[in-house]
Amino acid sequence: MALRYRCRACGNLTRFDVVISRTTKAYHHYSVGGELTVEDEEVLEESVADVSCRWCGDGGSVARFESQGDTSG
Repeated sequence: MALRYRCRACGNLTRFDVVISRTTKAYHHYSVGGELTVEDEEVLEESVADVSCRWCGDGGSVARFESQGDTSG
């Protein structure tokens, strides 16, 4: 099951601005030249602070629901 959003004001199912706070643990690998590659990132904690509809801008009418995900095969 995947978490999805739906705007009850305009019917939007695909475009939202989502503000999320995450605490992660990750392996940081620096090259000799100082370039960073982040590997094995694990989300330890996540919370959604705000969701607003990209189409109509309404944040109070956005509802969360669970979806079966891609059923095309």
